[in-house]
Amino acid sequence: MTSPSSTVVTRFAPSPTGSLHIGGARTALFNYLYAKGRGGKFLLRIEDTDRERSTDEAVKAIFDGLSWLELFADEEPVFQFARADRHREVVQTLVETGHAYRDYTSAEETGRLRDEAKAERRAFESPWRDRDPAEGDPAQPHVVRFRRPLPGSVVVADEVQGEVTWANSDLDDLVLLRTDGAPTYNLAVVVDDHDMCVTHVIRGDDHLNNAARQSLIYDALGWPRPSFAHIPLIHGPDGAKLSKRHGAQAVHEYAEMGYLPEAMRNYLARLGWAHGDDELFSDEQAQGWFDLDGVGKAPARLDFDKLAHVNAHWMRLADDDRLAKQVLDVHLARGHLLHEEDEARLLQAMPFVKDRAKTVLELADQTGFVLRRRPLAIYEKALPLLSGEAGERIGRLRDRLKLFASWDVFALEAELKVFAEEEAVGFGKIGPAVRAALSGDGVSPDIARTLAALGRDESIGRLDDALQQTK
Repeated sequence: MTSPSSTVVTRFAPSPTGSLHIGGARTALFNYLYAKGRGGKFLLRIEDTDRERSTDEAVKAIFDGLSWLELFADEEPVFQFARADRHREVVQTLVETGHAYRDYTSAEETGRLRDEAKAERRAFESPWRDRDPAEGDPAQPHVVRFRRPLPGSVVVADEVQGEVTWANSDLDDLVLLRTDGAPTYNLAVVVDDHDMCVTHVIRGDDHLNNAARQSLIYDALGWPRPSFAHIPLIHGPDGAKLSKRHGAQAVHEYAEMGYLPEAMRNYLARLGWAHGDDELFSDEQAQGWFDLDGVGKAPARLDFDKLAHVNAHWMRLADDDRLAKQVLDVHLARGHLLHEEDEARLLQAMPFVKDRAKTVLELADQTGFVLRRRPLAIYEKALPLLSGEAGERIGRLRDRLKLFASWDVFALEAELKVFAEEEAVGFGKIGPAVRAALSGDGVSPDIARTLAALGRDESIGRLDDALQQTK
């Protein structure tokens, strides 16, 4: 866990107490982009010191979410709990150098003294702060506290928030080791970031106050501080703190809703960061452009319409084979009985339908007609469209298409236009009946694209089936 001092090293350090949420995913992405754009390392640390709330399921959810987003760490993940002995070793160093002390005050007495301090609007002070350490017995229950320097202040030159200053007198002597010997968060983070050679700590601005405490610990240990960058949180479209009422929060929910990982990376990168007016950009561009100077100080607002727009863009550029496989999975999840040729049929249709959908789920809706089996059952509501003169017109179109030399979508569009002119009707009179004949329920792209998506033999066969049902 060492790295040359000139190498940029960032880390994403989630707590495994639930799924990977959208805010955490953006934090991971910002760390990833910053490191990769500078030839550095992106590391992952699981902060699992809260043993009561940390679960294996949550660890797996974090790994799965990062894997779906394709944000892969450059080294094996570090588990914070496994490093407790190293944390305790550093605390002992702080005690020996006078930067920490053992506090034997009972929990009840500490609570009373803390209430008094709060009422008097001052920071809590342990009565053991300035006592002779020899008065205590290390074998007795106690916590170890950090002895913050007094007087003075701590200044953090934050890459996003600017210079932030705290008076040391406004901070209390934070606990480093609990009564059971368990290291606390702020101590463990400092030790782990130092040992992992982290050069830039990029995280949510809810951690800004932690930067003050952590900076004092760095200074006491004689370790160089990393550069801090505290990014604003993500709010809902209404400007309120993001919550369940705003819709999906966890990354896996966005995957299930049919968003593509490259679209999520594009959208999340732009959520609170800007590179001019650029909205749509590749991973390579994001890595080359991303800088902390472009991160705003105001909370970003989640915009599902903009996310859908970005996703539609990346769906149009996506590989047809990949989309066909994903769409087939959606159909299977919806109860479709798999046929051997289904994936090939979806693949054939993909170029003609994918620009009509904003998500993979919508794309599945748009491709339902492709998977229907012959003889095609016409939905009852669509049957009137095929009767009388409309049915006769479909028969003439069927005969014409049987002789048509090309099945190119542009050639089909031209042929259909000529057919409508010869029939002396607007295509609005022809389209609904033909679409019903080809799809069964009238849900499909425009006629030329539907014909191209189905192919010659399937299209002619479906028109024949429809004509049989109208006799």
